[in-house]
Amino acid sequence: MHHLGSQMAAFSDISFDLNAGEFLLLKGQNGAGKSTMLRTLYRSYLAQAGQVLFHSDHGVIDLLRAADVDVTHLRRTEIGFVTQFLVARPRVSAEDLVAEPLRMAGHSAPQALDKARYWLKAFGVKDSLWRAYPTTFSGGEQQKVNLARALILPRKLLLLDEPTASLDAHARVALVARLQELKQNGTAMIGVFHHPDDVEHLIDRVIDLTPDAPNMEDRADVAV
Repeated sequence: MHHLGSQMAAFSDISFDLNAGEFLLLKGQNGAGKSTMLRTLYRSYLAQAGQVLFHSDHGVIDLLRAADVDVTHLRRTEIGFVTQFLVARPRVSAEDLVAEPLRMAGHSAPQALDKARYWLKAFGVKDSLWRAYPTTFSGGEQQKVNLARALILPRKLLLLDEPTASLDAHARVALVARLQELKQNGTAMIGVFHHPDDVEHLIDRVIDLTPDAPNMEDRADVAV
């Protein structure tokens, strides 16, 4: 904690394997390090020790030691991160923001836009808002745009940080349906959920980050 001039350990001695198509739920009391774990796996935070071995399309890479340019490439192509907050660029419409990952992946602009509109509708964003700027939306509507953008392009690994926190019932059902589809197609997922019952049927394993909590996992190769 730079402003306090001190250090605070988030978690230690955590180790697990995650295979394609598996869903791992992180649980624990407030402050246990759930969101910190996700941000460490995404390399927003840098762990002091350990390994995060990711089997990318280009071979096995340790996300804790990979070059920034390689991490950036993996974020664009293989690793997705869904948060409860949307950081939208000013004066960019909702449909353009959602279509962008597909355009960057080589899809034509019309094809990407059609797919963006499909997912905006699926998550319950009114078509009258598709050409509007998400910076003017309510928190719940922003989150729907955030989900549509994050889930429009299938990834090998998907990190989910309380994505249902601001959603209405319709959007939560749409999210769970999309996650089930991605899981069936081989996406591995690690999630923190405000409403874990929504995804109970998708969960394969649980890690409790509360200190001294018993866990269901065997110690394995991938350590943070």
